[in-house]
Amino acid sequence: MKRSFLILSFLVVAIISSECQVEKKIPVPGANHIDQYRYLIEDKSVAIVANQTSMIGKTHLIDTLSAIGINIRRIFAPEHGFRELADAGNTIEDGKDPVTGIPIISLYGQHLKPTSDDLKNIDAVIFDIQDVGVRFYTYISTLHYVLEACAENNVKCIVLDRPNPNGFYFDGNIADTAYRSFVGMDPVPVVHGMTVGEYARMLNGEGWLKNSVKCDLTVIKCKNYTHKTMYELPVKPSPNLPNQTSVYLYPSICFFEGTNISLGRGTSYPFQVFGSPKLPDKGFSFTPASVPGAKNPPMLGIKCYGTDLRNAIKDKVVPSPEVNLKWVIEAYRIYPEKSDFFNSYFDVLASGPTLREQIEKGMNPEEIRASWKEGLEKFGKIREKYLLYE
Repeated sequence: MKRSFLILSFLVVAIISSECQVEKKIPVPGANHIDQYRYLIEDKSVAIVANQTSMIGKTHLIDTLSAIGINIRRIFAPEHGFRELADAGNTIEDGKDPVTGIPIISLYGQHLKPTSDDLKNIDAVIFDIQDVGVRFYTYISTLHYVLEACAENNVKCIVLDRPNPNGFYFDGNIADTAYRSFVGMDPVPVVHGMTVGEYARMLNGEGWLKNSVKCDLTVIKCKNYTHKTMYELPVKPSPNLPNQTSVYLYPSICFFEGTNISLGRGTSYPFQVFGSPKLPDKGFSFTPASVPGAKNPPMLGIKCYGTDLRNAIKDKVVPSPEVNLKWVIEAYRIYPEKSDFFNSYFDVLASGPTLREQIEKGMNPEEIRASWKEGLEKFGKIREKYLLYE
């Protein structure tokens, strides 16, 4: 009897242990599966769109592929640069990779799209950048232009997919392409809920590239990822998204970039607070300084009063499956000089004037969200066609 009980106990422990191992499976980015794309680039001339997130374990993709003899002719760098992070909006200069000597071509500033000369004698372009799943995060805009250029120049594009830390939902107003900009290229909501590989398939499949051109596209899938996976980024994707809290808050509070409210750039907790010298003192304040990643932040040297969201995960404010409009609406309500609250960038971020006008009219979050319903339903049907993961 005792022996049977011990055997039964062992089996229970083994089953629980096995279930825990399944639950703890860590997502593996597409870049790691070299065997799945090596045959596409061996004996080819390759260009790679990459930055500091393009890692295979602790080694950069460029270094890994160079070491196995892949002929990398050019590196394309998005906003924030290649191996080292630059401030948001800063000009990224062309140059050479100090490690490999490979030429680097910036795809930011005045040169957003690879030219025919950039792609001359290139057989394939690899795109491998960690995105955060938000419309105004510019890496998907770079993806759009890269796919378009590849299609126009008969160059194959290989997207090495990476998990989306905000891939568990989609929400927000649909971008009005009449107001197209580099922070709003395509008719998608604020949070699109897709990996870069899925997004690339959508751009190609829906004819959203210029003149409806089609790219010869291959997506190398992630392993152990679903849209329910709460993926934590191993490398910060840009200077002012330093941790998971900022990544979860970003879709909701980035709208403050279009106002005279600071988002904590120039502090050690950007995109985890917001405030202004004109907001009432409720016991929390911060003073932006010149720091790496934010050398000249808004409200430099000025004490700002506002809201502390650094414990948003602990307090279960995030992760949340919706864009939270309460913060920007409340800040507008209590801001003393309404005419100075918004700046011209707000309509750019919102892909049109509608959201600003709704806030100015005094609409509450539920009323604004109701205006998104039809657009989100249509987008959901489009999105569904291109999903690669459960």
